[in-house]
Amino acid sequence: MRLGVLFSGGKDSCMALHLARETGHDIACLLTVLPRNPESFLFHTPNIDWTAEQAKAIGVPHLTVESDGKKESEVEDLRRLLALAQERFGIKGVATGAIESVYQAERIQRVCAALGLWVFNPLWKRDQTEHLRELLTLGFEVLVVGVFAEHLDEDWLGRRLDSPAIEELISLARKGIQPAGEGGELETFVLFAPGWRQRIQVTDCLPEFSHGSGILAIHSVRRLPP
Repeated sequence: MRLGVLFSGGKDSCMALHLARETGHDIACLLTVLPRNPESFLFHTPNIDWTAEQAKAIGVPHLTVESDGKKESEVEDLRRLLALAQERFGIKGVATGAIESVYQAERIQRVCAALGLWVFNPLWKRDQTEHLRELLTLGFEVLVVGVFAEHLDEDWLGRRLDSPAIEELISLARKGIQPAGEGGELETFVLFAPGWRQRIQVTDCLPEFSHGSGILAIHSVRRLPP
């Protein structure tokens, strides 16, 4: 089926893209809402503007709409984006990286149903430990760019999700951390994944951490051969 992929640049949307391709779907475009409110209820926000460079590295057209990030209007912004993708690329469905968020999944389902679009949720209710380990097995290169929970300190910002980092996240589950960050504990930025034409290199960034949470603000990147 001809799909658009809801794309945040993080590990889950990139895995959804990979799984959609692996199951034979035609990926027409990547779809990103750019919220101007860092406290967006529905959308990923850290380093969201750099999805444009990721899309170029992947080699798939990229559609965006801006959003004020307010709870009552975000769903309409998503509808505008999906309707635009229908018009320009003829998509018949939407792939998402939702794993646990009922709030997110319900709203995406509602908008897609109104537009007559099928929803592909390949990660829904997937075991988070299995998900993290598969990212590593498949060769995903993932950077932690946001931490928002106890036990995740400033040292995590800019850390690669390599085997030691993943095992540490899994061990933190005993302390109430959802290892894949489904409770909002962390945000990620993908540098490379299967099928990408180029690799992203972060060339300038700055950690911003205070009061137990923070982000890695990316200021510049470049695209390199894989």
